[in-house]
Amino acid sequence: MKIQRVYSTTDVHVAGEAFRIIKEAPFIRYQSLEELYEQFPRVFADEIPLLLNEPRGFAGLNGCLVVPPISREADVAVLFFNHEGTVRFQYGGIVAVITALLECGQLRHRTSNQYKIETVSGEITVTATMEKEEVVSVEVESEPCQVVEMNIPLAHPVLNTSYSLVQADDLYAVFHKRDISTEIRVEDLTNLRKWGKTVWETLGQNTLVKGAILLDDSRFEEGRIKTITFRGDQFILRSPGFGPTMACYTSLLSKSGWSSGSALANESIFGSQLEVQVAKQIESGYQYRVKSRGFITGIQTFVLDPTDPLPAGFLLK
Repeated sequence: MKIQRVYSTTDVHVAGEAFRIIKEAPFIRYQSLEELYEQFPRVFADEIPLLLNEPRGFAGLNGCLVVPPISREADVAVLFFNHEGTVRFQYGGIVAVITALLECGQLRHRTSNQYKIETVSGEITVTATMEKEEVVSVEVESEPCQVVEMNIPLAHPVLNTSYSLVQADDLYAVFHKRDISTEIRVEDLTNLRKWGKTVWETLGQNTLVKGAILLDDSRFEEGRIKTITFRGDQFILRSPGFGPTMACYTSLLSKSGWSSGSALANESIFGSQLEVQVAKQIESGYQYRVKSRGFITGIQTFVLDPTDPLPAGFLLK
């Protein structure tokens, strides 16, 4: 085997959503993180499929490139990407990165538990609590989340349903499970996939929506919901999702006016959970404190053999 390139990565999952953290990548010149963000899809065109596609990755894998910070106030800088290209911000990625850096010793633990991570969306203050050299909790305050429009009828001849558009980390279409007979459970996954496919075909390819969420709010007054989120490529999000969780609660709180200082929990179809708490109510919506935990699942070295007939891997759909 002839080795052309070598990459070291750390894999972390956050409530089931997987992140591959890359700390060693080809050197390029840039004067700001925004400049690196703009160059990334072109300069790292080979690395994205190499590290995210099968047989090294899979369709739901997210990438995090860790680089030295440009800001003097930050501890580290991070660039996020997925199969479609660069992503400006990922709450789950923040949890994954701070967990890997602290537990692997690249970042020294502070008694204050406070760290700053530089992203193209700005510097993010993170509270990471450690016990016995293990990160047991990561907390971040969200950007404002707001309802864009409510009760929009879905233009479909059979599906008699409506949805709300909510802006969180991305734009989401929130649908209510009470409009369909299928339950959000693994046993009904085939019917749920059909629903997701129909919804995305109806929303259209030109929509700005990044996720279609089916929401079961039957236990909302207990501070609990259950959701399943379909991406534009119709893959299912493996975790409840920070963005979808905040989008759903923003929609529900805006309708009901209900507010609570207690944590609000969202459960995915696979049983994983995420918690958010209302940090403040603002004129346009809500801000949340999001809290989760990451788990390191592997530390790996990948090589590119120039004679490999599938150097970019492939995706199974």
